[in-house]
Amino acid sequence: MNVGIIGTGWIAEKAANTLGALDDIQAYAVASRTPEKARAFADKWNIPQAYGSYSELISDPKVDLVYVGTPHSHHYDVTLEAIRAGKACLVEKAFMANARQTERVLSEAKQRRVFVAEAIWTRYQPVVPFVRQLISDGRIGAPRLITATLGYSMGNKERIMRPELCGGALLDLGVYALNFARMFCDAPISEMTSQCVKSQTGMDLTNAITLTFQNGMLANMQSSAQCVGDNIGVIAGTDGNLIIDNINNPQHVTVNTHDRVFVETIDVPAQITGYEYEFMACKSALEHGLLEPPQMPHHETLYIMQLMDQLRQQWGVRYPMDDE
Repeated sequence: MNVGIIGTGWIAEKAANTLGALDDIQAYAVASRTPEKARAFADKWNIPQAYGSYSELISDPKVDLVYVGTPHSHHYDVTLEAIRAGKACLVEKAFMANARQTERVLSEAKQRRVFVAEAIWTRYQPVVPFVRQLISDGRIGAPRLITATLGYSMGNKERIMRPELCGGALLDLGVYALNFARMFCDAPISEMTSQCVKSQTGMDLTNAITLTFQNGMLANMQSSAQCVGDNIGVIAGTDGNLIIDNINNPQHVTVNTHDRVFVETIDVPAQITGYEYEFMACKSALEHGLLEPPQMPHHETLYIMQLMDQLRQQWGVRYPMDDE
C-alpha cells in the first residue's frame, strides 16, 4: 500500500518513521505547501515522491491512501478534496474542527463510497481488545468507574493558543481521554458536566469532564496543556481494577483484585512507534472492501466530535470554523 503524507510536521515525521519500518506499506509520497519543505522531508525519510502542493499528491494515481497529518484546523478542505478524487483517507485526530465538518466529510465519503478513517492511534492498538477481554472475563468484576488523565506542559505553542488553529487542550489531548472512556464503555451518555481554565486567547488549557452513562458507569477525565500529568487510566470494578500506564500509548496493564492486591502486570507487544496499527488497519479494511475501520467506526468519530462541540459550548470556546 502506497501512502501519501500530507504535511511535514512532527506527527508526519512519526508516520514516516513508522512506515519506513513496515514491509508491505510504504511512504510513497509527501506534500507540503512548498516544494523545498517536501523535498527536504522526502530526502530525510527516503520517500520517492515530493510535491509542493496537496493537490499534486492527491492526483498521483499511485497513492493508495492519503494520510492527513496537518493541524486539525486544516483537515477539512484537503480531506474533502481527496475524497472527491476517490482517494482513501486516514485523517489525524481530532478528525475535524467540529461535528458539522465531520458530518459533511463522512456524508461525502459515504455517498462516493470512499474509505475514510480517523487516526486516533490508541483505538487501533492491540491493547484495546486485550483490555476488553480482561473485563469480559470478569477479572475486575462489574466495571463501575473509569478515570483518565493526560497532561503535557506545552508552554505557549501556537496550535494551543490560537482559535484559528483550533487551539486548546480538548482537541489535542482531551480527545484521548474521551476515547479512552468510550473504548471501554460505549453505553449512551445520560449526563456530561465539565469545567475548564482558559487562556487569554479564549482557549481551554486545563479541563475536567465527568460522563454519566446509562448503564451506571461513570467516567472522570482531565486533560491539560499546562502541566505534566500522570497520564494513567484506571478501570475500576466491583472485584478489582485495571491500571493502564499511559492512555496515550499504553505499554503496561496492571491487574489488581480486592483491596488493590496486585495480581500481575502484562506488557503490550513490542511496537515500532504504535502508529503502525492504524496503517495496518486501513490496509486490511481496504483489502476487504470496507468504507470504515471496525476499530474506529464513523459513528464513534462523529459522536466524539459532538461531545467536544458540547464541551466547548459549555466553556464558551469558539473557533472561526464554528461560524461557517
